[in-house]
Amino acid sequence: MCRRILVAVDGSESSVFALRQAFPLARAERCPVRVISVVPPYRGELRVVGVKEQLSDLLTDPHRRALALAKEAAQEAHTSIETMLEEGEPHEKIVEEAEDFDCDLIVMGVRGHNPAEDILMGSMTERVIGYSRTDVLVIPLGKRLGLESILVAVDGSENSYQAAQRAFRFNRSYGSRLDVLTVADVPPHLYGISPETAANMIAKARKDLHDIKERCRAEGIEAEFLVHEGSAAEKITEVALARHAGLIVMGSHGRTGLTRLLMGSVTERVIGSACCPVLVART
Repeated sequence: MCRRILVAVDGSESSVFALRQAFPLARAERCPVRVISVVPPYRGELRVVGVKEQLSDLLTDPHRRALALAKEAAQEAHTSIETMLEEGEPHEKIVEEAEDFDCDLIVMGVRGHNPAEDILMGSMTERVIGYSRTDVLVIPLGKRLGLESILVAVDGSENSYQAAQRAFRFNRSYGSRLDVLTVADVPPHLYGISPETAANMIAKARKDLHDIKERCRAEGIEAEFLVHEGSAAEKITEVALARHAGLIVMGSHGRTGLTRLLMGSVTERVIGSACCPVLVART
């Protein structure tokens, strides 16, 4: 499944929790773990002599402490890690290091959301997902990674086929039970305005699921196949909870330019309310 894992930490409780969840996977995969903490640039004005050096220490010290916490956690888990401290735009440095390290997986925790920041530029995790070509495993605080039961959400796109392939690999490696879900995201008012359009959307969802079912059959993968109607993000999180999923696997549509900075995708909404970790498969 993985050759190398990169974990991003910032000293927050959520990032340390995510790191601890990465250790069992790294041991099972027998792959190295690199832990990165990125000091963001200061955007204020520095006109007083000597202030710049003091401010640099203030910005850097929390990230040094974050890496020290990471080393302590690794020792407790009897896992070897490599740590690195970088400076720059955090999401850019994380993505660059994932490519330089040639890793298969970026692991991140979920921090609290600032509504204004969400609207203008999105959270750090969402930025990494938007820019990365590497799979991103997002671990909400307190939600342990479990591979016994996996829910994979598909929508007929190439991104969701990539997600299904990741889920197949987990099934082959760990014997995970798979539930494959597609959601016909039909607005309720559409039934009154255009019943035919609503019916076509449901038919497409069933076709998307049939295509995945054929892929499962071709690869000898056993799974439960589910079709639901409603809000895609809500149904994914509801089904994950009802099916006791330990991991949700889904794709994320590639974004460019301004769309990378805006909230609103199904993936982001699932991450915000998931009952378990979410693996975002990148093409």
